Amino acid sequence: MGSSFYHNIICSLLVVVLASIQLAIGGPTDPTDGFVELPFNTSFYHIQKPYDIPVDQRHSFIDGIHKLWVYSTDKPLAKNSPTNSRTEIIIQGYNYSSGIWQFEGYGFVPNGTSGVCIMQVFGASPHATTLMLRLFNGTLSYYRAPVLVSNIYDRWFRLNVIHDADASKVTVYIDGVQVIEAPGRGGKFHYFKCGVYSQPDASYYMESRWKGIKILKKM
Repeated sequence: MGSSFYHNIICSLLVVVLASIQLAIGGPTDPTDGFVELPFNTSFYHIQKPYDIPVDQRHSFIDGIHKLWVYSTDKPLAKNSPTNSRTEIIIQGYNYSSGIWQFEGYGFVPNGTSGVCIMQVFGASPHATTLMLRLFNGTLSYYRAPVLVSNIYDRWFRLNVIHDADASKVTVYIDGVQVIEAPGRGGKFHYFKCGVYSQPDASYYMESRWKGIKILKKM
């Protein structure tokens, strides 16, 4: 047999060995295994934005990419709301109080955006949220700490968030790698959100982009 045959065999073995090593050390996995993807279109979400301006001044959807931006000086989502400025995709077509649910999406945050929440699991008690993924100077954190990714600027990343409402826990994966499992924070009513929601020490301009958003459930 020719040398190319043995070369192909060796390459195949190397792939298997490397995959086994990666799995053993907790490398990338597919968090969606065992979940069923649910229908998702414009009837399942809407855009929250500053109350005094049109949606198209803070959100665009071009070539399958949602671009959401907000300024720290913008108004809140409602005239009498005490909350900070935001532009977020609110997935209220899949509100839930039980079961195991998952958000998947590919996110992108440009350099300079800081002091902002880019994804939430809304609903808790006595808190408002079960999960907040916040970004400060390029680092992505679970609330203020711990840091989950040290530099997430200017690249597309795959985000998977699994909320087991029955067991009261939430698990976050970045690019297929589990970065945190945290306890739930109570509450009987939940839904997913992504975009930009200003936090303390916010930059003047905040932006995130999202594509490939999916909602999944374990049946």
